[in-house]
Amino acid sequence: MIYMNILIGSALLGCALAKRNLVFMISDGFGMTSETMARSYMQQLDDKQPFASWSSILDSMLVGSIRTQSSSSLVTDSAAGATAFSCAQKTYNGAIGVDPQGRPCGTILEAAKQMGLGTGLVTTARITHATPASFAAHVENRNMEDLIALQLLARNSTTSQQVVDLMFGGGLCHFMPSQQGAQSCRLDNTNVWQMAQQLGYTTLETLEEFEQLSQNASLPILAAFSPSHMAYSIDRDETKQPALHQMARKALDILNYRSPNGFFLMIEGARIDMAGHDNDPAAHVQDIIEYWKTIAQVQEFVRENPDTLLVSTSDHETGGLTLGIDPDYYWLPQTLQPIRHSAEYLCNHFLLSHSVSNKQQFIADTLMPEYLGIYNATEDEIQAVLDSLGSSTKPGTDGNEEETNSRHKRCKRAVGGVVSRRAHVGWSTGGHSGADVGLYAFGNHANLIKGNMENTHLGSLLLDYLQLSTDSVTNALSSIETKQLKFSSLADEHN
Repeated sequence: MIYMNILIGSALLGCALAKRNLVFMISDGFGMTSETMARSYMQQLDDKQPFASWSSILDSMLVGSIRTQSSSSLVTDSAAGATAFSCAQKTYNGAIGVDPQGRPCGTILEAAKQMGLGTGLVTTARITHATPASFAAHVENRNMEDLIALQLLARNSTTSQQVVDLMFGGGLCHFMPSQQGAQSCRLDNTNVWQMAQQLGYTTLETLEEFEQLSQNASLPILAAFSPSHMAYSIDRDETKQPALHQMARKALDILNYRSPNGFFLMIEGARIDMAGHDNDPAAHVQDIIEYWKTIAQVQEFVRENPDTLLVSTSDHETGGLTLGIDPDYYWLPQTLQPIRHSAEYLCNHFLLSHSVSNKQQFIADTLMPEYLGIYNATEDEIQAVLDSLGSSTKPGTDGNEEETNSRHKRCKRAVGGVVSRRAHVGWSTGGHSGADVGLYAFGNHANLIKGNMENTHLGSLLLDYLQLSTDSVTNALSSIETKQLKFSSLADEHN
């Protein structure tokens, strides 16, 4: 393995210094079984070609696999997983851009910025969430999102300019002061959104503003299209939020126009992971299909700009997904086709909402047939969803954040469970697994990225491709504040 590392690194470094673009895509929580699941789903929809001949756009890009363990566990979280890519270092679960001792480590994005390249982060999660944060922030705990929001804007210790030129995603609430009530999830009264504007950022909140952006738009740009995470693909209102593939193409065009020396862009398909946490197969598949659309957009850009390398992988697998459940040797992708919304949407808008008074009748007469495509629901299926709703019987727990999160999790798992059992899809966990994940590459020097490797080794190869070192950035970060004294450990039920 050491010999292979030297060979690949030397090949990349040996090329003459020229403009290079690197698009690094992370399909959060996307395992090899998830690829099979979405492929089978599309195969049964496509009646124009033989079932077995249908392939996804990723299938032809497969070049290897990635080992995912962190420094603290054989099963990583997204923070440690993303830091392994961004810093090319293993770290503990929950760490954002810091090493196992909690010391800041320079990232590929920061090194790219230091060398005059354009930089961007695109995600369907909060822009302050673990994966995007790990490329441009340094905190000891991923839930310190108030501090992450500040660090994403500017740090004079590493550069006199902004660190990230372009940010598209969700998470507006961590930029709004607490005095704005429901619009804010900050624990202090700092107006980070206003700070961004004062620092020269063009700030966007709406789809209309996004659509008005041209390729020659001035940088920096900060766009947050939702208070928290953006909608699942299956739930997205096309009049209110852009899709991942639309954000990716816009980011590529702007960075390419504004970055004569090349750019580094990280694109995350975040909600694949969250559907896995919820054991929601329909939402999982639809976000994978959206990720494929995004890959297609980036491939098109690479063909137009052959100085660009596209690398795609995952930080970990989520859900311990299996296709087929004991004792039967089949699964039924067509079961997922009529489903209209994610389990999260159905729980938030109906099942846990005061707008629906008779929950049992709603589950039997509306939820099952109209939203899940189930016209012969059994009493057990109806009761399983009804039981998950429960009600708080402990004194003082009404409105309690922990109890609320628990009820939402039970509801989503119950709805997803009904669908999964009918589709013969299994889940071994509501968390992550320790499985290897796929590695995909396309474009400039893609032939030099291959085989099974540690996540940190891929991080090193990405640095080699851009001919960067993070050493000087790490040295400059020695005095950065990595602790937010007060934060919520329940900031995200998917953590």
